[in-house]
Amino acid sequence: MSYQQIYRQSIDQPEEFWRDKAQALPWYKFPQTILGRDENGIDRWFMDGEMNTAYMALDHHVENGRAEQPALIYDSPVADTKKRFTYRELRDEVARTAGMIAAQGVGKGDRVIIYMPMIPEAAIAMLACARIGAIHSVVFGGFAANELAVRIDDAEPKLVLSASCGIEVGRVIAYKPLLDNAIELAQFKPETCIILQRPQAEATMNEGRDKDWHDTIAESEPADCVPVNATDPLYILYTSGTTGKPKGVVRDNGGHAVVMNYSMDAMYGINPGEVFWAASDVGWVVGHSYIVYAPLLYGCTTILYEGKPVMTPDAGAFWRVASEHGAKAIFAAPTAFRAIKKVDPDGELVRQYDIDCIRTIFMAGERLDPPTYDWVTEKTGKPVIDHWWQTETGCVIAGNLQGIEQMPVKPGSATMPAPGFDICILGQDGAGLAPNEHGYITVKLPMPPGCLPTIWGNHSRFTEGYLERFPGYYVSGDGGYMDDDGYVFVMGRMDDVINVAGHRLSTGEMEEIIGRHPAVAECAVFGIPDDLKGEIPLGLALLKDGEDIDADTLSDELKQRVRREIGPIACYDRTLMVKRLPKTRSGKILRRILRQIAADQQYIMPSTIDDPASLDEIREILKKAGIVAG
Repeated sequence: MSYQQIYRQSIDQPEEFWRDKAQALPWYKFPQTILGRDENGIDRWFMDGEMNTAYMALDHHVENGRAEQPALIYDSPVADTKKRFTYRELRDEVARTAGMIAAQGVGKGDRVIIYMPMIPEAAIAMLACARIGAIHSVVFGGFAANELAVRIDDAEPKLVLSASCGIEVGRVIAYKPLLDNAIELAQFKPETCIILQRPQAEATMNEGRDKDWHDTIAESEPADCVPVNATDPLYILYTSGTTGKPKGVVRDNGGHAVVMNYSMDAMYGINPGEVFWAASDVGWVVGHSYIVYAPLLYGCTTILYEGKPVMTPDAGAFWRVASEHGAKAIFAAPTAFRAIKKVDPDGELVRQYDIDCIRTIFMAGERLDPPTYDWVTEKTGKPVIDHWWQTETGCVIAGNLQGIEQMPVKPGSATMPAPGFDICILGQDGAGLAPNEHGYITVKLPMPPGCLPTIWGNHSRFTEGYLERFPGYYVSGDGGYMDDDGYVFVMGRMDDVINVAGHRLSTGEMEEIIGRHPAVAECAVFGIPDDLKGEIPLGLALLKDGEDIDADTLSDELKQRVRREIGPIACYDRTLMVKRLPKTRSGKILRRILRQIAADQQYIMPSTIDDPASLDEIREILKKAGIVAG
């Protein structure tokens, strides 16, 4: 069937479509009610189904011929360690870890916070919680104590699983003092913490509360899989805004398993038994979906990488990992490849490795700018696939669906809506917009399986944030347009649109133009206050390594490029050179914070920031440029 046939079936006959996809999984009780409504009036999938995600991802494969196939490959250049787990070995580790968790009084519906680095025990802990019906909430290892405390108070976990430390480039980060401080700050006090001691920095234990992982698991018996309802929560994952209380996105078991399993074929074109590598972190939704759950549900081998795209040890790290382990696909954020491009602009390190195993390179997490697309395509010779999704959806909303029909690529576009996502572009008044008109990207209800049904402990926040603005639609918060061919162009968050003298302009479009300059490795554009026009755009540019261009010359060249491609209406006049851009750990540039700094406003330091000092540097640059008062 063609993409259009499959897509139309998913929209016009959603229950029949998703019933068929659900049949690919081993349920304890196959659902009879494919789509219903819960007590809050929210659409829910597979309401009367019974299953266990860990059973589907591990035990089922062990029982059906994959026992000796590698399930998980751990590759850590920072710890100088590599390890492989077969499906049987991973199943046994998960079962024993589940027994350890259950022995602490944790049962079905109880919460467990996982605060760990990128080590196998993090993935094992997630699957172990799923095995006994506990709800896990992974918090990115190394998050600040106050942010961890907020999540403890919201999730109210019986148990915290952590490690003594994480290893970053050139430094070891002690986790235990952060955890101790978080528990001290939190009003809710977890009963037990189990700590995995790593040799790089051993933790001091608190008597009566803390237990050693190795000692405790040695005394534990394996636990069996516990049947859960399809609508029971599998996990809570907190999205980290720059202000306010983080939102606990809830993911249910049944819809999640169905769409994860389906997406490995439909989106990524991967076959069972092949190696799939999502170069992310289990603290983010990509790590949940495509390091841990989807590859294992589908019978693939997944790579868990504790390292960076550069400096561990160099910008050839991605190519080394893919080549060594035979990855058929790489999935990472565009910022990772921009970092590689900055250090290795000529792609010399790409040529040092045999990457014939790679069929496809996937990117998501932020907008894939055409210059990055062009560079990766040229240097690797591999198809580069942009796709768009959110923490809230857990999987692709729009993409070039490799397992269905490979569409012609349009750089800057995430291609077509994925099955189940009826994407509509709406204006401020809620009316549908014509092709090529910029507006709010929304999805007509019902959402497909796997999407969030609520915010943990705060359903009104869910409805207010996603459903109330345009009744009958899910509001993504992103802006963009669909062209005449139905291709989706995501131009950034709606608050990244600036209003210049009454004209709404996309900063993403300007960044695309600036990023094509041969000297520019990465850039950010945001609005700054202007007495006459309300707002005008300002650019920040990071140069490629080895580039030597005068700042005024670069600024003038970029001004002319933007004027030539967008027009004088953009009022783009100035670009400042910077040594680094402030980003979250997942690589998203903090444009809202940049706007607040430029407007000399107070801002809250986001918990997700990778390098807080970068904001101070930007403020000093803006002061010297006369944009911020000294």
